[in-house]
Amino acid sequence: MDKKLSFSSYLLVGSMLFGLFFGAGNLIFPVHMGQMAGASTPLATVGFLVTAIGLPFLGVIAVGISGSSGLFDLAGRVHPVYGYVMTILLYMTIGPFFALPRTATVSFEIGLVPFLPQPMQRVGLAVFTVVFFAAALAFSLRPNKLLVWVGKVLNPLFLAVLAVLIILSVVSPMGVVTQIPVAEPYAASPFFKGFLEGYNTMDALASLAFGIIVVNSLKELGVGSPRGVALATIRSGAISVLLMGLIYAFLAYMGASSAGQFAVSENGGIALAQIARHYLGTGGSVLLAVIVTVACLKTAIGLITACSQTFCELFPNHLNYRIYTVLFTLVSLLVANIGLTQIISLSIPVLMFLYPLAISLILLGILSPLFHNRRCVYLIPTIFTLFAGVGDFLNALPQQVTAQPAVQAILGFYRESLPFFSLGMGWVIPLAAGLVLGFMVYQFTKQKKSGQSA
Repeated sequence: MDKKLSFSSYLLVGSMLFGLFFGAGNLIFPVHMGQMAGASTPLATVGFLVTAIGLPFLGVIAVGISGSSGLFDLAGRVHPVYGYVMTILLYMTIGPFFALPRTATVSFEIGLVPFLPQPMQRVGLAVFTVVFFAAALAFSLRPNKLLVWVGKVLNPLFLAVLAVLIILSVVSPMGVVTQIPVAEPYAASPFFKGFLEGYNTMDALASLAFGIIVVNSLKELGVGSPRGVALATIRSGAISVLLMGLIYAFLAYMGASSAGQFAVSENGGIALAQIARHYLGTGGSVLLAVIVTVACLKTAIGLITACSQTFCELFPNHLNYRIYTVLFTLVSLLVANIGLTQIISLSIPVLMFLYPLAISLILLGILSPLFHNRRCVYLIPTIFTLFAGVGDFLNALPQQVTAQPAVQAILGFYRESLPFFSLGMGWVIPLAAGLVLGFMVYQFTKQKKSGQSA
């Protein structure tokens, strides 16, 4: 029997969910989306919220309902090899390949780029990332309670400055959103483009990696059943979901409004720095830069620690924790120096491949009580989704790659075979078909076993 949680317990878990999914780096994507979507921002924002908020919460619920001990256990139900591959790919994506370097480059774009002349920015990035990751490594090797204290002070201050910026953008908008031009990617299907833009937050991937933290916290509070975990997550997450949704929506509005004053920027970091300076002046933008940098540093330390611990668990007879932290920090430092715009651009094909697989795993985890975790139901939808994910990956590669005749032929096959492929949603039908077929195989084998036992 699950213990009935108090309001303070729900508040504790809700704040944990908010901290898990809303990082300073997440600020930049809705702002850039707003600049691009213009008058279509409301529809694009709805799509963005589905993947930026909806999927992450479903991910935590999936971990709880499935009774798994984390990502490796859940993915391993497809096949043990798949468990290793999916876990490694996902942690490298939210770790040293993309999300970790992004913590430094977002801080640099918002904090230093506005004050550095163009010729100095490359050197400035190199110096900044060395200092940033040296600090991250020092804290990762020697965990300190000071960081927890900084987080408790920082989060309210961060939200307060953000609230001021949002209020000013509403009271004194830089442009009329309904009159802002819509960029080509958002012209035809703003909802689906916003849906794909939500991939950039990587929060659905993070939910599979870190969801067990929330589940274990609920178990410590006395909630142990899969149904209890799901209900407690929904109840405790209601406030944080609403708060995150409002923040994302206002940031998108702020971005769209700013297009009346500034040209569309290369990335949301540049746009947010311009907006902060417009409303808060130099002093205010410096304050925002300091808060964002410390928040990103806190995120970087958490990611280095989590990735290192996970790889130690996956490969206990290989490198130790200290070596992994140094290795992941060095890789992140090197990747960060290609710049924020390039990191985002390079991450898109990988996210187009991984997200359908993550969505498949989330749905299978939630539905797992219906098929008692039978491998055939995990395997068939995953194979179907993997096929679609390869096509989405190829389609998102740089034009010089997709223009090759062999790649064009493959993409032509996908366009003719998969509905919604041109929207980046070619995985929808294969995943649905795989789920139906998987359940049919499960029912058939269950009836066959029943007949044999009779």
